[in-house]
Amino acid sequence: MSAPRVVLADDHPVYRDGLRLMLASTGQVEVVGTAADGHEAVALVADLRPDVVVLDLQMPGLDGVSATERIVSAVPETGVLVLSMHEDDDTVLAAMRAGARGYLLKGADQTEILRAITAVAGGEVIFGQALAARVSGYFSRLARGDVPRPEPFPQLTAREREVLELIAAGLSNAEIAERLYLSPKTVRNNVSNVFAKLQVTDRAQAIIRARDAGLGRR
Repeated sequence: MSAPRVVLADDHPVYRDGLRLMLASTGQVEVVGTAADGHEAVALVADLRPDVVVLDLQMPGLDGVSATERIVSAVPETGVLVLSMHEDDDTVLAAMRAGARGYLLKGADQTEILRAITAVAGGEVIFGQALAARVSGYFSRLARGDVPRPEPFPQLTAREREVLELIAAGLSNAEIAERLYLSPKTVRNNVSNVFAKLQVTDRAQAIIRARDAGLGRR
């Protein structure tokens, strides 16, 4: 079996370059490209069609969860392996719902990262040692109804989710500004951020996505 072809996406150049050098030194992985933000990662994966993209979640322009959704939709044969410092349940589950096949924390060592890349390239789903037991336990509790369902659209801030809720309820920008005691400009900025993060181009698409997730019905 040939070495998996990998794209690395992380907005921190020191970490990204260090990871590239570490993986290249093993001879077990071929790093074919690197990206510094979510948009660049999506474009690079579409162009190079690697076996695996190792992706951070906190990136400028397009966050890692949204980038994962686009990559999985456009290039389903490429496996997404998240390598992030975030370990809260909602973030991990959001990445997996977006289509990621693996999730590691940035404290993972060389052996664990190589093992995860190989597993994802082979079509497996894998969690890092620090997450596996907790995620398994979380799903067990979720199945029993012992934990609340995760909030939809975790990439949104609390204010952006509040604005989306009101958009889904049919309120105009002026009505949202009045309801939340915000300036019209602040509301416009929040609406633009919501559209960008949900990857929609207009209010109608945002309403459909929000109502499908259960927002705007109260």
